[in-house]
Amino acid sequence: MAISSHVKRIGRGRAEKQSVILEAAIEEFARFGYKGASITNIAKRAGMPRPNLHYYYSSKLRLYQQILMNILELWNSTFDGISAGDDPGKVISEYIHAKVMYSKTNPLASKIFAMEIIHGGVNLGEFLKNDYKQWLKEKTSIIEQWALAGKMDPIDPHHLMFMIWGSTQFYADFSVQVESGLNMASLDDLQYENIAKTITQVILKGCGIK
Repeated sequence: MAISSHVKRIGRGRAEKQSVILEAAIEEFARFGYKGASITNIAKRAGMPRPNLHYYYSSKLRLYQQILMNILELWNSTFDGISAGDDPGKVISEYIHAKVMYSKTNPLASKIFAMEIIHGGVNLGEFLKNDYKQWLKEKTSIIEQWALAGKMDPIDPHHLMFMIWGSTQFYADFSVQVESGLNMASLDDLQYENIAKTITQVILKGCGIK
């Protein structure tokens, strides 16, 4: 076996094991919260001895923070590359659709993040003080430029972002309330498409975007 092939195989194996650990940790943290979650239980869920888990993640906090950063990276990815020259209707529509679909595919991670913020975001302190503020400053500046260019109404860009986050993440964080209100055991693909369509229509109209 060539050295490069061997290295790639090891890399794939490591990534697969990390993925298994993260999935197990998401289930544990979503059920018990950060304080109630146990590294021992996470290792059991992942089907490996605790020392093996520590080989990939040195502590419960490191594992928890990785989950939080992963969901943030996923949420932000659709909005990362925007510019003042873009069509805000297209960009915002795609962002809303992606965020709604993340509520469908990553509901537990979303709930973990919501619980963290509700409890003060103590495990996201540095991120909230630095990276988050810089990212939001850049995006709200672009929204302001869209308004100055006459592409949309001049609305408060921060509250627009908060509104998009709140409305799209609601379907993951408060899924029990949603399913009860719709009298459904779970939402199907058609329901999520309808959610994205409805939120998009309301947001774009409120922004004066046709």
